[in-house]
Amino acid sequence: MLTGKQKRHLRSMGNEMVPILQVGKGGIGEMVVAQTNEALEARELIKCRVLQNSPDEPKTLAAELAEQAGAELVQVIGRNFLLFRQSKTKPMIILPK
Repeated sequence: MLTGKQKRHLRSMGNEMVPILQVGKGGIGEMVVAQTNEALEARELIKCRVLQNSPDEPKTLAAELAEQAGAELVQVIGRNFLLFRQSKTKPMIILPK
């Protein structure tokens, strides 16, 4: 579980990021979860976007994807959201205490 200070730090880092993962009308399937896991292992913090043609709400999809990927949901703004998971092999982001 992330503290408020840690979330604030991650939000500031995600401010400049471009969404690298998109969730569309197919929702969250095996491929989306696999891509999320790969991206989180490589980058630790990723920005995702829920497309307009998605039938579900962005907050619902973001929480579901975070749970399936074992990640922390940092923030949801509009149709964009941030996910964070510390890398097992090569941690790069150092969180404040």
